[in-house]
Amino acid sequence: MTDMAMCEAAQRQVVPFAEVSARVTGTAPEQGMSSSPLPQIRFDQVSLAFGNTLGHGVVQVLDRVDFAIRAGQFVCIIGPSGCGKSTILSLAGYLRPTVGQIVVRDAPVVGPASDRVMVFQSGALFPWYTAADNVAYGLRVAANRNRVSSRNTNVDELLDLVGLKGFDRHYPFELSGGMRQRVEIARALAVNPDILLMDEPLGALDALTRLTMQAELIRIWKETAKTILFVTHDIDEAIILADRVIVLTARPSRVREEIALELPRPRHRDDPKVAALSRRIANLLGVVF
Repeated sequence: MTDMAMCEAAQRQVVPFAEVSARVTGTAPEQGMSSSPLPQIRFDQVSLAFGNTLGHGVVQVLDRVDFAIRAGQFVCIIGPSGCGKSTILSLAGYLRPTVGQIVVRDAPVVGPASDRVMVFQSGALFPWYTAADNVAYGLRVAANRNRVSSRNTNVDELLDLVGLKGFDRHYPFELSGGMRQRVEIARALAVNPDILLMDEPLGALDALTRLTMQAELIRIWKETAKTILFVTHDIDEAIILADRVIVLTARPSRVREEIALELPRPRHRDDPKVAALSRRIANLLGVVF
């Protein structure tokens, strides 16, 4: 890491974009679903390098990535293609960093755990299972059985939560793309994780369905109070969804800036504050429009 890079990392801070403004009702903007100042998950100076299997040396993916997320926050990660956004999610239980550590509630992460669940962009539903059976899959695993009181009741509640009441006996091929993604989210919630790791879960949806699912995801987050770490390539999506946006540099990736979104929800793309913030993030990513 160069001296200049170390200086940039030392000077980095969370930058509030907008003044905190009262709503019409007189309440303050939402800043996550928990008031706890303690981080639930923390990335401490995490670096990761992969050995090249073709003998072309080592590929440095992450360079001293450092940030923390409080319980109940919705945090989006955005950065250039190939910079290691999905890798950051994988480090929360599926990969080991070269340097540094990931800490969940003061305990270093050493492997997968049921308190952290990944939701992928590509479909991972079992085509031979109904929606209800897909949701119940995690509950059949012995390690998860003690986390819920009633499997059937829990599945029904989860399908209702994601807006799929009445579709419990439908197979994935009978559901639209947005409905299948709702099943994916319900299956992740079935094991009652504290943290949802979401790797572009709306990226494969058409534009209209994606807008609907963004609103639905906010609703589900409010109802469950889960901590969400969400990877996206969509600047507007990050602004619409997140309490904070973490902007990464190109590989080897560092945190270029963290931006606190002090805007009330729901947020709209034609809001001048949203548009200005979109331009700010685009500039950080080197995108001109």
